[in-house]
Amino acid sequence: MLFGFYDRILKLNIDWVLFLAILPLLGAGLLTMNSFTTDSYFFDRQLFWIVISLSIFFLFSLFDWRFLRRTGVVASLYVAGCAGLLLLVLFGQVTRDVQSWLSFGGVSIQPVEFVKLIIIIILAKYFTRRHMEIAHIRHILVSGFYTLVPFTLVAIQPDFGSAVVIFLIWLGMIIVSGISKKHLLLVFGGGLIAFIFLWGFVFADYQKARIMTFVHPLTDIQGAGYNAFQSMVAVGSGQIFGKGVGYGSQSRLNFLPEHQTDFIFAAFAEEWGFFGILLVFLLFGIIIWRIISNAKKGASNFEALFGLGLAIFIMAHFTIHIGMNIGLLPVTGLPIPFMSYGGSHMFAIFAGLGILMGMRKYSHPIHRGDIQNEFIGPR
Repeated sequence: MLFGFYDRILKLNIDWVLFLAILPLLGAGLLTMNSFTTDSYFFDRQLFWIVISLSIFFLFSLFDWRFLRRTGVVASLYVAGCAGLLLLVLFGQVTRDVQSWLSFGGVSIQPVEFVKLIIIIILAKYFTRRHMEIAHIRHILVSGFYTLVPFTLVAIQPDFGSAVVIFLIWLGMIIVSGISKKHLLLVFGGGLIAFIFLWGFVFADYQKARIMTFVHPLTDIQGAGYNAFQSMVAVGSGQIFGKGVGYGSQSRLNFLPEHQTDFIFAAFAEEWGFFGILLVFLLFGIIIWRIISNAKKGASNFEALFGLGLAIFIMAHFTIHIGMNIGLLPVTGLPIPFMSYGGSHMFAIFAGLGILMGMRKYSHPIHRGDIQNEFIGPR
């Protein structure tokens, strides 16, 4: 009987190392939310989002996702994603000066989180058929146009953090597709021009203030630099072993704002200290390793590129969130995967991981030399 249950578990095609690495992060987020307030509102709702997200993960792992290689399917997803962003610009709910939420009967969603996943799919599709011609600059320009449309719709909300993640997904997938160094310099030059344009015509005053505060974070502690300063204080006060669960003074006394979302890493670090931070980094390292490992076994370039794009998506959120919590990057309001409160981001991440697990059913091992030639590109 025990062996029969074990066989059924194996047939799910789940990467259990990846799954088991995620669980402690989910628990850490819940424990941190429940420790800084007597009201269990965030804990209860986050627990609900986690149950739904895990259900999506296991459900999506059962499907055969080869239909995503079809041009019509990818085009439909892209149009739907851009339409959702356009509706957001026209009718979106404004929260903290950002128009990033659509509300339906009391339920709010962030379309941009799902658009990030769609961009990974469309870029994986595009580079799958053109990986041997990636040296041609036109493929960079065409893929850049596909990304520019949602990037612009997100930037004008203005959601600076998500716009940066969209750009990093494109840049990362361009790099793993085998772009030449010369063209890579052109990409960075284009990014600099785009930043200058955004600074002059798109960024709101508060976003410019955040960037300027990044350069001189202590010049406006009572204003734009307050959040970053309090976050650095919280992380530093955790020291080696932390203050203990429920004893994080920065969070409990409300010195640290948005400690359930934007600054949950700082709240966690204050309670768990340096050793807790090391554990978080270790778990995320395992997650990225397992995603890339599964990508290498993809049945085709599409599956491989999708997995790599998903790894870039998670790494971008993780790096930016940690950076803004320790004062190395501007405060952009990005959640950290698996730990921050919120449903849309959680759904998108687990949907992507579920798709990756579904691709495992028809995956095959690839030799190291084949990986470089097939989807990393020649040196």
